[in-house]
Amino acid sequence: MRALARVPAQLPTKLSTVPVDARASARGASFRGPGCIAATLDFEPLGRLANGAIIARPETSGRRRNDIERARLFSIIQAAGWPIWPLLLCSIAAFALVLERLSSLRTSRVAPPRLLDEVISVTRAHLPAADVVNKLADNSVLGMVLATGLRAVIAEPRTSEAALRGTFESAGRAAVHRLERYLNTLGTIASAAPLLGLMGTVIGMIEIFGSQAPTGNNPALLAHGISVALYNTAFGLMIAIPSLMFYRYFRGLVDGYTLDMEQAADRLVPHLMRFVVDRRQQSN
Repeated sequence: MRALARVPAQLPTKLSTVPVDARASARGASFRGPGCIAATLDFEPLGRLANGAIIARPETSGRRRNDIERARLFSIIQAAGWPIWPLLLCSIAAFALVLERLSSLRTSRVAPPRLLDEVISVTRAHLPAADVVNKLADNSVLGMVLATGLRAVIAEPRTSEAALRGTFESAGRAAVHRLERYLNTLGTIASAAPLLGLMGTVIGMIEIFGSQAPTGNNPALLAHGISVALYNTAFGLMIAIPSLMFYRYFRGLVDGYTLDMEQAADRLVPHLMRFVVDRRQQSN
């Protein structure tokens, strides 16, 4: 048992009765003692510590890579000079507008596919109550247009077909204006970003020519001017191209929704005129 006495106190040990010729287990080292008893040291806690240290290394390296990437991005912004800041503001604004329009121009929020059929089925026998019309208006943009026509018939039973169509047209114009919100801003960013990049390019060229001197060229100023020119051109195109693509995409969605609302109004007008004719007959 003298071998056990020399084992450090901080290492956990456990005694196990094993044959004398037993070899060291994979988990620890065995020490032979008198009476055919071997003491086995359990190094599993140390193995866990080692594994924990090994697992921690990739996390540290990942953080270092993130720090390096951030430093590289900041160095690119510094190399691009002050003209890059308007482009960064345009990129943030364009990203926010794209997210907002993607959320607002969803089919479920603008023109649900089965909404018109449901309205016709509900109004097949009689006009709905006011609370039902209010729920229809809050359902979607198309629901707001259809609810406007229903309110016009409910408020004025003797309305004419021309007046009812005019009501739908007014509601449709308001709905289209709501759908086109922020699209002009996104189109302006798509048009202005290349011009801002061109402005940065011109400023970089000015710095390049300003670095020329009769006594000799300044390589640092020359490199800075080239970086300002190229980085601003690249950033301007990187902002303008996606903004223009999303602007065209949203414009196509708005045109499609406008056509759907026009067709829905044309289909609902004859259906609502039945109630106007019936009430006129009752009044006679």
